[in-house]
Amino acid sequence: MTDVTNGEYDAFLEALAAGEGYYRVCENGHGLLPPRRACPHCGDRNLTERDLPSAGEIVTHTTVSVPTPQFEDDAPYVTAVVDFGGVRLTGVVRGIDQTAVEIGDRVTATVESNETDGERTIVFRPAE
Repeated sequence: MTDVTNGEYDAFLEALAAGEGYYRVCENGHGLLPPRRACPHCGDRNLTERDLPSAGEIVTHTTVSVPTPQFEDDAPYVTAVVDFGGVRLTGVVRGIDQTAVEIGDRVTATVESNETDGERTIVFRPAE
């Protein structure tokens, strides 16, 4: 069986894991994450690539106690939405006690394997 890839999303994960995260912006200023070929807001296809800031701020989070099968062995875990200066990314919070995660915490984004099946997932860790 051949591996199926998600093209641009896989390239984005590889860049993020290497500390070279990026996002795209259309001519109307809409930031796009995950990267896309056209802006979902205005349809613009003339997109430029920008570096993802090294740290972002948690804007919302939740603790998942009843996970999907893909994250069964990871539960309980905290997922968060993090603002990186106009673009937002969703991932799993690690390296912070689950009860201590707060809106406003500064975190960095990387890619790590989940415990259930070893698949890559976006992970947020405390910013230094």
